[in-house]
Amino acid sequence: MFLQSRTAALGLVLLLVSACGTTKSSVSAGGGEWLTPSPALEQRLADEAKRMPWTHGIERVELIQWFASVGEPAYPTLLSMARDERRDVASAGWAALGATRDSRLVESLHAIPFKPSAANRDLGLERARALLRLGDWSAVPVLIAGLSDERMMVRGLSIQALHEATHETFEYDARAEQPQRAEAIARWRAWWQSRSQDTLLQKN
Repeated sequence: MFLQSRTAALGLVLLLVSACGTTKSSVSAGGGEWLTPSPALEQRLADEAKRMPWTHGIERVELIQWFASVGEPAYPTLLSMARDERRDVASAGWAALGATRDSRLVESLHAIPFKPSAANRDLGLERARALLRLGDWSAVPVLIAGLSDERMMVRGLSIQALHEATHETFEYDARAEQPQRAEAIARWRAWWQSRSQDTLLQKN
C-alpha cells in the first residue's frame, strides 16, 4: 500500500505480502461465479473485513495473507474491499487479490472503477502491482513511473514488482543517487517501448 502517511509501515506489509500466495484457490464450479463459502467461513470473512481498517504492521500482513490463503471463497469480500472509499482498505484488498496469483481475477479487477489522480496515485501503484502479479502487464508503465518517486520505499516496491515479473533490473537501485536511477529508468522505458507492442502483453 502506497499511502503517503503510512509509507514505511505499509511498505513493510507489501514486502512481506510479496512472498505469500494462495494455497486454497479452487477451480470455479462454472458460470463465472466464485465458490460459495460455508456459513462459518462467510461469517469469518465478514468479521475479518470489518477488522481490516483497524489493523497495522504485521497484524495487517497476517490478515492479508489469511485472505489470500482462503482463495476463491474470499474473492467477493476482497473485491468489495478493493472498491472501498478508504484507500488503505482498498489497498489491502488489492494486495490480497494480487497475492492469490489467480489470473481469473483480472477481468473482475478491471471492472472496478479507477480514476488516476494525485489523490489516488498510491492506490494506483498498488493496483498496478496486483495486476502484474496476476499476469496483466497493462499497468507496467505505472510501476516504471514509480521508480521516479521521491520516496525510497515506493521506488523499492516498484522495482520489486517489476523484477518479480520480468527477472530484470536494468541496474536500477532504489537507493542510488538520482542520476544513476535516471539512467536505469531510461533503460526500463526503452524496454517497455519495445515490449509493449507484443500482443501477448496486451489486455484482452
